[in-house]
Amino acid sequence: MKRPLVFALAVCVPLVACDGFKEAMTAHVDVAARAGSQELSVTRLAEMLGASKIPLRRDVVQTVADMWVNYQLLARAAAHNDSLNQPELIDEAMWPATTNTRIKKFYEGVSKTWASTDTAANASDYAAGKLLAARHILFNAPPDTSPAAKATAEAALKKAQSVRAQLTSANFAEMATKYNQPGAAGPGGDLGVFPKEQMVPEFGNALAALKPGEISQPVRSQFGYHIIRRSTYDEVKDQFAAANGQGAQRVGESTYVAKLTESAKVQVKPNAPAVVKAIASAPDAHKDDKTVIATSTAGDLTAARAAQWITAFPNPPQLRQQIQSAPDSALPEFVKALVRNELFLHQADSAKITLDTSETNEIRRAFVGMVANTWSGLNISPNRLADSAKTVAERERLAATRVNNYMDRLLTKDEQFVPIQPTLEAALHSKYDYKVNAAGIDRALESATRLRAVADSTRASQQPQSAVPLPGQPGAAAPKNPAPAPAPDSTKKP
Repeated sequence: MKRPLVFALAVCVPLVACDGFKEAMTAHVDVAARAGSQELSVTRLAEMLGASKIPLRRDVVQTVADMWVNYQLLARAAAHNDSLNQPELIDEAMWPATTNTRIKKFYEGVSKTWASTDTAANASDYAAGKLLAARHILFNAPPDTSPAAKATAEAALKKAQSVRAQLTSANFAEMATKYNQPGAAGPGGDLGVFPKEQMVPEFGNALAALKPGEISQPVRSQFGYHIIRRSTYDEVKDQFAAANGQGAQRVGESTYVAKLTESAKVQVKPNAPAVVKAIASAPDAHKDDKTVIATSTAGDLTAARAAQWITAFPNPPQLRQQIQSAPDSALPEFVKALVRNELFLHQADSAKITLDTSETNEIRRAFVGMVANTWSGLNISPNRLADSAKTVAERERLAATRVNNYMDRLLTKDEQFVPIQPTLEAALHSKYDYKVNAAGIDRALESATRLRAVADSTRASQQPQSAVPLPGQPGAAAPKNPAPAPAPDSTKKP
């Protein structure tokens, strides 16, 4: 099921306090959803779905209703010229961006200790062959043993031997540019810095046997004949330091995370897979869920906190689908990853890692820009509404109408989808009231299914009849004992 994109527009902020609103929704089962003063009736939702080209499934219907609510909430905000630019509201909604930035700043500080900046150590590692660097010239030769292939290989070897006799360290790059085929290497035959195992064994072994600056005799591999020159440390020291540092970073990160997890005494609860799948199905339904799914020295990881983290990941809808389809056995590791995020955040707190003014302002500007771009995509920007409607009530009606028309076109694939990002959803959700009626969704699905069936039947009945009855059509019954096809008449000319 898609994550509800539902946010509301009424006066009350905490939905649990809006008893009158809840009762109204419960009493009106003909209403599938409500956003402020706008209602999405079961009939209207069913008609949209029945006329659409989308699959009729419960999760799809839920998503459509959620989208309608989101768009209508944003429309009301536009009608009131509310750009949702209150700092407190933005900071709460942009928690994922703020948190990720703080963790990144902490991580960058810690990770500096993992990479080696010791020039002497890097030189020693290079001499020992921890990573290799080379240039080569390749003379193509087929690997098979056919006579033609043998002749080609012999010619390639003779050419390689002739070129080898002319090579020096000074002219190697120039000769490589002259003789290499396109794609055989980088400029001047450069292969960069790499581990020995990255190359085919014949090449890797021959290179490792060379001293820095030495040039090999022709070396046969499945690709042909290589002439290899092992680069000196001075020639590749910057590349080597970067590559060697990346390796050290990976080892350092793995060690750091393992020790962090072990010292934090992370324990995943048996109920975690079921709870995480429920969260992925409907994160908003768990925003106040205190169910504990894991423990650590950083505290309990509750369902509410897990829901917050899930929406903080890139592309939350895709992640939620992956969670729902994942086997239960895979989910404890995902929960541990969430706990590790908590541990990183806890350490960032302890290190007093904060955002400076410029970073905070940049995040806030990004949010305001996102609101404006979404309004524009839906054609409900406040200035566009003001051109045609003077009062707030008129602008509300105009914006709601434009959203409804947009939804009609979207569901028939005549309009481009305008996504509402999770951070914008969060801001709308915290400021406005909303409701989606589960019973109304079920009724809309049933009605839409009937409408779709009638429409399909009507389209089929309107298809022109074939002049020749086709299998499965009236009048097209196959003969019980079909005669065999006649043999060709050899007396007739073609």
